[in-house]
Amino acid sequence: MSAANVGAGNFVARMLTQSPLIAVVLYLAVLAGLVTTSVVAIAGIFDHQSALAQASDLLEQLRGRKLRNVAALSAEHPGTPFLEGPTVTVAGAALLQRVATAVGNVGGTVQSSQVDVLGTQAKDGFVGLLVSCEMEQPALQKLLYDLEVGMPFLFVDQLDVQVPQTTANSDSAAGHIRVVLGVSGQWQGAK
Repeated sequence: MSAANVGAGNFVARMLTQSPLIAVVLYLAVLAGLVTTSVVAIAGIFDHQSALAQASDLLEQLRGRKLRNVAALSAEHPGTPFLEGPTVTVAGAALLQRVATAVGNVGGTVQSSQVDVLGTQAKDGFVGLLVSCEMEQPALQKLLYDLEVGMPFLFVDQLDVQVPQTTANSDSAAGHIRVVLGVSGQWQGAK
């Protein structure tokens, strides 16, 4: 140990023994630092417990909602979640029939359709459909809801809506829109 360190240590020891006020102030400062650290740590623990409780509540709500929605869904829309058919071509026809029925239920008409059984998602068991149809504008929301909520599970991959240009003299197509809809569903294969 060097003479400077020994001298500094002696100076601190002399100051603490000669002036008890400095010792008390240092003691209180260290004590306040320890109490503050403890309070911050305890507050952090309570924040983590609160966040965990909120996450647990949300998880329980989602589990409860999921169970209720599955029961309501199966009662409202019976069927299997996958496209049925012994071959992918039959599954494509079932997809076309399901979408055409949904379009007809909202008062629309199918103009053209194209089933895609060899597309990029075909290796994963998905069958695609591109359909062009016309309907009243308010019917589009009902159609999308029916397709995404009903059975089998269908996914809307593409949605193009064209509103016709209207003039003062043309009242014939008022309210009709043209919709190009890309829909896909999963086929489980032959059983």
